[in-house]
Amino acid sequence: MSHTIREKAKLLARVHRIAGQVQAVVRALEAEAECGEVLQRIAAARGAMNGLMSEVLEDHVRAHVLSPRSVKAADRERFADDLTHLVRRYLK
Repeated sequence: MSHTIREKAKLLARVHRIAGQVQAVVRALEAEAECGEVLQRIAAARGAMNGLMSEVLEDHVRAHVLSPRSVKAADRERFADDLTHLVRRYLK
């Protein structure tokens, strides 16, 4: 069972909150809110998305890279390579 499936409810709750924050950005833009208010809403949505990414990355490392009992050595190396690729994309 994938670690994301075990944490499905918690992750989906976070995604729904993020969707609400993005909708708040849309509403602020549609209402022609002040730049500061729009930027604050964007920053909140970005922070929430970064938090979600961080949690999934941490779970990935713990479940697939650090867990010698549940993952074969060859797979662990592949998961580590995948993680490196993801982190590089994330940091762009």
